[in-house]
This record gives sequence, C-alpha cells and structure tokens, in this order.
Amino acid sequence: QVQLVESGGGLVQAGGSLRLSCVASGSIVSINAMGWYCQAPGKQRELVAAITNGGSTNYADSVKGRFTISRDNAKNTVYLQMNSLKPDDTAVYYCNANLLRLGFLIPYDYWGQGTQVTVSS
Repeated sequence: QVQLVESGGGLVQAGGSLRLSCVASGSIVSINAMGWYCQAPGKQRELVAAITNGGSTNYADSVKGRFTISRDNAKNTVYLQMNSLKPDDTAVYYCNANLLRLGFLIPYDYWGQGTQVTVSS
C-alpha cells in the first residue's frame, strides 16, 4: 500500500507565504515525477508545479516567479514554497507522485487527500 500525506495548508493574507509538504510512504521501489495540482470550486484540477527525480521542474504560468517546487529523494518528500500569494491561489492542493510499487511492473500515479489553501484579500 502507498500513501501520500500533505501538510502545510491554511489561511493566509494576500502577499503572504505558505509551504506545503507531501510525504510518500509504503511499499515504494522508486519515485519518478512528483507534483502539485490545485482545484478551485467549480473548476478542473490543474497542474501547479512538477519535478522529476533528476530535479527538472515545470510550473504553471500563473505561479512562475512566486512558487518553488523541490524534493528530498531520501525522504520521499516534495515541497511547494508559495510566496506572494493571491486570492486567486485559493484552492485545494493535491500532491501527486508517479511511482513504482513493490511487486508491480510499471509505475502508476498516486494522489494525496488534498490540503486547503485560502488566501484572503
């Protein structure tokens, strides 16, 4: 079994910062890309940022220059540093990992339960 557990969400004023963390645990052989997605009410889930196991990153245009994704491979953990937050960043943020489980031949995508980020104006 594999679990992804997020933490670090909350309520912050516009211009503030938050740091999200996501730890993957369980019968994991290897982790490929990890990422963060967000879903606002009435909208589809969309990519915020992603990082490969080699450290290459990809960001949504709306967060470039404000958010930074990083990971600690030894801890199976991915982080999202969120600075200069705006009310439009309000959403549930989900952690995603493409990983290979023990006993499986190919990797699959796994999701965390989500953490709420609310930015007040």
